[in-house]
Amino acid sequence: MKLEKLTIIIPTYNEGKTLYQILDKIRLVQLHYNTRKEVIVIDDASIDDTSEVIFLFKSKYPDFPIIHHKHDINKGKGAALHTGIKMATGDFLLIQDADLEYDPEDYNDLLKPVYSGVADVVYGSRFMGSKPHRVLFFWHYLGNKFVTFLSNLFTNLNLTDMETCYKVFDTKLIQDLDLKEKRFGFEPEITAKIAKVPGIRIYEVGISYYGRTYAEGKKISWKDGFWAVLCIIRYNLFK
Repeated sequence: MKLEKLTIIIPTYNEGKTLYQILDKIRLVQLHYNTRKEVIVIDDASIDDTSEVIFLFKSKYPDFPIIHHKHDINKGKGAALHTGIKMATGDFLLIQDADLEYDPEDYNDLLKPVYSGVADVVYGSRFMGSKPHRVLFFWHYLGNKFVTFLSNLFTNLNLTDMETCYKVFDTKLIQDLDLKEKRFGFEPEITAKIAKVPGIRIYEVGISYYGRTYAEGKKISWKDGFWAVLCIIRYNLFK
């Protein structure tokens, strides 16, 4: 499939401190083959200056294609992604966090299997390749490895990083899925459901990772890991 336009979905909640920087990084990335960008920012009812940051960026770069949608109430990251997925008009879509943990400079690497015509889905792995990775929490690493292993056990995939933010999907394919999880259960749910699509072509590409500490704004906790395990069981064993 020819990739003429890429939709970049940014779910955000109180990330005003870093949102301008990530938008600017996306703006500066030159996608191969003159691929156009569509950026959709889903503000999940932030109470900081997120809206002001978006308006400031749009006023400075009026020709840059940004769509801003704000939820009336906080619904969760998964719900924000559901909204963005429904709004996407690109041939493929890519998920981008609003913080600075993931680098848009990796976009062309992520899209290489798509440009080559061999992939319907691409996961960006923090655990493969030679790109820089910040050294942080051992127990987070172990927990990630465990939920990825458990997911692989049910899906029969050999992913190294199921919980990664960087995921690229054929837009029509993901829009046809009935997604339920409104918070951090999105990752295991979407993985379970795409694994069941007949003939699906899934690739994994090594990416860089600039992780945050909790003092720097990291939000995920052990409760999210526990819910991920429940979602793996639910969406793989039950319809």
